[in-house]
Amino acid sequence: MRIVFDCRYTRFDRHDGISRYTSELVTELSRLHPVTMLISDHRQLAMLPALPWQLVSAPTSIREPLVALQVNRLHPDVVFSPMQTMGSWGRNYRLLLTVHDLIYYRNRTPPRDLPAFIRLLWRLYHLSWWPQRMLLNRADGIVTVSETTRALMLKHRLTRRPITVVPNAAGALAGAAGAETGVRRTGPATGSLIYMGSFMPYKNVDTLVRSLADLPGHDLHLLSRIGDAEKTRLQTLVPGARIVFHDGVSDEEYVALLDSATALVTASLDEGFGIPLVEAMSLGIPVVVSDIPIFREIGGEAALYFEPRDAAGLAAAVHRLDEPGEWAKRSGLAIEQAARYNWADSAGILLRVLRQTAERPAQPE
Repeated sequence: MRIVFDCRYTRFDRHDGISRYTSELVTELSRLHPVTMLISDHRQLAMLPALPWQLVSAPTSIREPLVALQVNRLHPDVVFSPMQTMGSWGRNYRLLLTVHDLIYYRNRTPPRDLPAFIRLLWRLYHLSWWPQRMLLNRADGIVTVSETTRALMLKHRLTRRPITVVPNAAGALAGAAGAETGVRRTGPATGSLIYMGSFMPYKNVDTLVRSLADLPGHDLHLLSRIGDAEKTRLQTLVPGARIVFHDGVSDEEYVALLDSATALVTASLDEGFGIPLVEAMSLGIPVVVSDIPIFREIGGEAALYFEPRDAAGLAAAVHRLDEPGEWAKRSGLAIEQAARYNWADSAGILLRVLRQTAERPAQPE
């Protein structure tokens, strides 16, 4: 069976969620079966394993609808893409596409770093379910990263194709910088609260900042890159709040900050998974998160929950960690919960569905 893995969403400098999903999953899959990677820029190779590769057009290119004509030259039996938008017209192979979440049907603001015409298409695409259905039904099978997203896809009847959950995980990041992964501790090294994520409206970072009014002993570390205007806006929400803007961190810096923190916090209104939760929990760091279905799935009994827009509720959850034995209890539960997610298991699930897809008759569109 000839497997081609679409790695064109890999970033050049540091991973975002989909880039890390790509890199970690193709690495583990290659340990189980030979794989050829698709790239669209040679710089992506620095973030990927040393595997056979083929250069094709970028996923944002006007050539994307017909990218299958380039992929056909590799004579694959099955192609896996970590996104749902890979072009499929003219393909002569089986195709698996991935849906990470349905966030942008409720929060339609696209990522700001996309070209203007892609941003416009993004908005138009998410006005209705039918473009998604059309793309997914042109594939032979669908992968998603959580049971929560799978349930939403079934609810909205997004595809006639079988849907398989191939979960995210924390990967090698949890072992970076010499962090003592899995070691039980009795308390945090600092009062730091860590947020790893973007500043898009649905991430609800305002609630994190407002909670600091009731958390005088804690500082909030915002790790991702941020524009000057957004930084100024957040600083004005709670005058005197202890906010540390890192404007981007390396994997080593990220792990060092997590490893000394009281908790990872997030107030997201919607998510497809929650990789930072698994990353923090794998280090034995408690997570304090908004009470939404996906975080209940990922955090289980280990996490502490609050209503998404309730800053006082967030602060109260953090204060619970000050109770005797509570931090140590949550730390132990976090390690156990994080152990459910690892890339080797996810790659095994993916290989199984790739084989099943390659063996099935072609699906009528």
